[in-house]
Amino acid sequence: MASKSSAEYYGSFKEMSPIRAIAETLMNSHNVRKVDIREAYEMAKNQPGVTVTDLPMYPEFVKLHHLPSDAKVLDDCHGNIVGRTAAARRFYHRLTPSQKNKVEGDLREAVWQMQHYPLIKTEAVLGMDPDLMLKATFITTETDVANLFFWLLNFAPFEQLQAQYVKSPKLPIQDIIVVAFNEWTCDDPFYNNVGAPQLALVDEKHNVIFNLGMRYFGERKKGTLTLAWTSGIRIGMAACHGGIKELDFTTCEDPQYHHLGKRSIAFYGLSGTGKSSHTNSHDNGGTLPKGVSKVVLHDDAFQIDLENKVCRVWEPTLFDKTDSRPPDHPDWKYTLGVMNHMVAEIDDKHLPVGLDVRNANGRALLDRDLLGKYVNRCAFPKALVWLMKDSTLPPIVKFNDKYLAIAMGAALMTQRNRAENVPEEELQKLVFEPFANPFRVYELYRDVEAFLNVADTGAEFYCFNSRGYWKESDDILEPIPLQTSLTLQTAVLMDKLEWEPWSIMPGAAIPTRESVEKILPGYYDRYNPYNRMNIDKYYALLKNRFQQRIDFLMNSDLKEKPELQKLIVDVLKLNI
Repeated sequence: MASKSSAEYYGSFKEMSPIRAIAETLMNSHNVRKVDIREAYEMAKNQPGVTVTDLPMYPEFVKLHHLPSDAKVLDDCHGNIVGRTAAARRFYHRLTPSQKNKVEGDLREAVWQMQHYPLIKTEAVLGMDPDLMLKATFITTETDVANLFFWLLNFAPFEQLQAQYVKSPKLPIQDIIVVAFNEWTCDDPFYNNVGAPQLALVDEKHNVIFNLGMRYFGERKKGTLTLAWTSGIRIGMAACHGGIKELDFTTCEDPQYHHLGKRSIAFYGLSGTGKSSHTNSHDNGGTLPKGVSKVVLHDDAFQIDLENKVCRVWEPTLFDKTDSRPPDHPDWKYTLGVMNHMVAEIDDKHLPVGLDVRNANGRALLDRDLLGKYVNRCAFPKALVWLMKDSTLPPIVKFNDKYLAIAMGAALMTQRNRAENVPEEELQKLVFEPFANPFRVYELYRDVEAFLNVADTGAEFYCFNSRGYWKESDDILEPIPLQTSLTLQTAVLMDKLEWEPWSIMPGAAIPTRESVEKILPGYYDRYNPYNRMNIDKYYALLKNRFQQRIDFLMNSDLKEKPELQKLIVDVLKLNI
């Protein structure tokens, strides 16, 4: 399915927002030159702040896009800000009439300033499945060409999928427009200012976003994906900031597992919660039976198509933190581009060092071939897992009550990471990030309704604690090794666990002693929620955490749906 041009989408141009009109006029200006991925690469090599490393760009990608055979990975280094800045976001449709009038004027001024620079644009297809494809145009200055090049690495250049796109049926969705202008100047305190003014103006109803005064590539990626997710929501899909893989048990060497068939499992969490570790693990730490085949859809972003009971992917590449990858790590083979990396001379070659030595958020664009076998669509998930940083929760909890399952997703408790431009002390705090999606720009109740539909369609819901479980206090925790969580993942997929009610939390269940001890000896006593030290203090903190969840949801825009809000909030009351 393809998106529509403005002329196709709007019954009358009077239905178009001023923000869309400003972006569309710029897009169609004769002063904006169109470039493809090959020209963008040659231009980006000469951009200030860019280093041409000696690391070869992934050869298969080079061949696919007819880049120079000796193409090298580019490192684009930024200044003070090397992460996303949520404080800079302004949502056009949430502004008051006077604020809209002001922002429209400021935006016209910004575009006027912008047109005093040489301008370029390019086109991409969002969505790798022919049944979910949107066209996007990115407009920026030549001084920002590295980000334009990275954008084409992250998404599919239009020329690559043009034939499939043209054949796909039309969706009731506008084409996406992304505009960036790093040199924007404005001293109005209405806008976020960290060393320089910053604005991410989102017009989600008209599929336009402006990134002004923001160099970080993640803002371009985030803005584009935000509009893609929102488009999916508008046609009844569920937006997922998470990873998902499909396992085929019919290929197992032992035929006793063949009846399990194909099963998908999805993980929702911010960077650092184990989302990628769970999604990309080859054999779940050796716990999967021999011969099981695995395909990965993606480890960051996908859409659940409820009508057709499938999941579809938006991007052909990965945008990963590289702090745990030394220069000799095998993943570097798949590198397409890096940003904010130290470059060191190693064996007479200038190579990127992905250990966050230069700054705290080094990133790489990696080809999806890194994942092994991958697909552009996979089966509807058997299980969805919320990855929590709440130390009061056991390593695994199953939710038998759908409203409790969705309430826990809507009030997902986690910690920020270094991808965000926030003070150091903020990284230590527990925060709520509904459904682990910091890019949501529409009302929370839309996600709540979407995931309730996912539950009604047959998915099971779980919570994994990815921090550690209360042992003596909130500071002295029982570790939960990744291997333990991977073993539990396999047990969920293979129906190896039996469940007993967690009496403290109606609608939730924990593994029975008999079932969990067969796969993880010692687990039950180590993580038994009724056997915590200083149990009165533990119960007090658990109760407090759930009251925080209630308060968060009561103060959210769920208030616009009072009946739904009551259903979601009431299930969070504990028996303590």
